Amino acid sequence: MKTWFITGASRGFGNRIAQLALSNGDSVVATARNIDAVISTIGAHQNLLAVPLDVTNEEQAREAASAAVEKFGRIDVLLNNAGFGLVGAVEEATAEEVERLYRTNVFGLLAVTRAVLPHMRAQRSGRILNISSIGGYRAGPGFGVYCSTKFAVEGLSESLHHELAPLGIHVTVVEPGYFRTDFLDSSSLAVSQTVIADYDETAGKVRSRAASVNHNQPGDPEKLARALVAFADAPNPPIRLPLGSDTVAAIQQKHATDAQILSDWHAVSVSTDF
Repeated sequence: MKTWFITGASRGFGNRIAQLALSNGDSVVATARNIDAVISTIGAHQNLLAVPLDVTNEEQAREAASAAVEKFGRIDVLLNNAGFGLVGAVEEATAEEVERLYRTNVFGLLAVTRAVLPHMRAQRSGRILNISSIGGYRAGPGFGVYCSTKFAVEGLSESLHHELAPLGIHVTVVEPGYFRTDFLDSSSLAVSQTVIADYDETAGKVRSRAASVNHNQPGDPEKLARALVAFADAPNPPIRLPLGSDTVAAIQQKHATDAQILSDWHAVSVSTDF
């Protein structure tokens, strides 16, 4: 049986995966800013440790990791799930909005990972699952700043994958498409307060469409939870795991577009060597 350490476990993917892992007999350290929400949704369980954690607080992250090891003896799976979105054109986003997003989505993920890694290195085993997004592989109008945070998660995950593999620790970046969670609710998605009319046909349309798409997304969160809990036992986990037919289609389209760029601009691209 494994011990999971899950951030953002009060709702969404984190909460579903925590419940499923517990039902499979695993132990779960479920962290969130509000642990009352964790306990009220999951309920009391002998294999559950609910720990308050603001991922932007490095000291609190270290304390949570230590509490997990003290309670269960080890951490086998770190699920970096905490994060939120921001919709608006890149120019519309304020410095405060950008910094707040990066503090959680990037610096928070780093803080928790650094807190857990000493324990995984000591046991010479572990899995790290970093939740990215379809927007971590390709960006579009209206989600530029959010996508940039997930691009950062992709780069960090690829480096960690290579750095930690010799130590018996596997790292995979998970790329969900649009799933029917509360991601597009106000609790998970911030909207830039600045509106510039010149972006009405690009980022502006995305703002408007978000409301109609909300809770009509194609992805099933329960199926994602089951897939990830099973994935934690995969013997040779890949560096990235796309989830959702929309993510697969987006990746295929980007590959085709990039292949065309390489073909069209090959002479220029290779002309700059000595």
